[in-house]
Amino acid sequence: MTTEAETRPADAAPDRPGAINAVPVRHPGRWVAIAVIVVLVAMLVHLLVTNKAFDWKFVFEAMNQQPVINGFLKGTLLVTVLSMIVGVGGGVVLAVMRLSDNPVLSGVSWVFTWFFRSIPRYILLFTMGTLGILFPQGIAFGIPFDWKIIDWLGMSGDWRFFTLDANQVFTGLVAGVIGLGLSEAAYMAEIARAGIMSVDPGQAEAAEALGMSRGKVMRRVVLPQAMRVIVPPTGNETIAMLKDTSLLLAVPVIGELFYQLQSIGSNFYKTFPIAVAATLYYLLATSVLMVGQYFLERHFGRGFGNKAPRAARPAGAGGA
Repeated sequence: MTTEAETRPADAAPDRPGAINAVPVRHPGRWVAIAVIVVLVAMLVHLLVTNKAFDWKFVFEAMNQQPVINGFLKGTLLVTVLSMIVGVGGGVVLAVMRLSDNPVLSGVSWVFTWFFRSIPRYILLFTMGTLGILFPQGIAFGIPFDWKIIDWLGMSGDWRFFTLDANQVFTGLVAGVIGLGLSEAAYMAEIARAGIMSVDPGQAEAAEALGMSRGKVMRRVVLPQAMRVIVPPTGNETIAMLKDTSLLLAVPVIGELFYQLQSIGSNFYKTFPIAVAATLYYLLATSVLMVGQYFLERHFGRGFGNKAPRAARPAGAGGA
């Protein structure tokens, strides 16, 4: 009995499967979605161009007014920068306090975070603008309870170095920066605490074993590594802070972008174009911040990520 292999000619090629006629998977739903999106975009463009309610000439004229530009630079950008400096600095301090073994420090940090996270920022800013009523004699800096001590000693005078007018402190941009900064510190405390806890405790222990102080360990070892976790939500908080500067109307802050635009709109009875002008300003500023956040995340995220390493070039391979 002969097998198939014995009867096959010697020069005959072994049987192989034929070429695979692969047919791409069709996605009709995608083309339908693209068509719908194109139609919607065309409708939006037509609305923006043809609808006279936008009044683009008035929008750009309002945006180019000097009080509006000053409001954008001072009331929006400057307040955002100063408030984030207060918020980030205070948040890091509060996070370190919260992680402390001292129950007093940890408790104070928790109470601060609980209080300022519980109050809406509009109400907080409105309250900040009225705090001057609590200090009719001004805010004095000196020895606490000096009037009691002086009375007990039978002396006269005071032991105060200088006094600030509370009505000047809790008004305008200063009140806005204080209110937004304290509110932001409560949120940044949780962000910084999460970043610090993401660092392996063994690294801090190893640094302390080398003789580094706890403060130096925090500055040189823990915080630089925690930045990878801290930067993304901090960027989001900065963008949110930029938009929350519109709440300075509660203080009120006259030299603020939206306040100035509303004044122009009230004078000319133009409400909607003013909203469009404010939207364009915030879109521009937020876009710049998003670009900066991208580069910061890329800088602090070096060495982390899902990108596969490049394949090594074979020895002797020539470059293009």
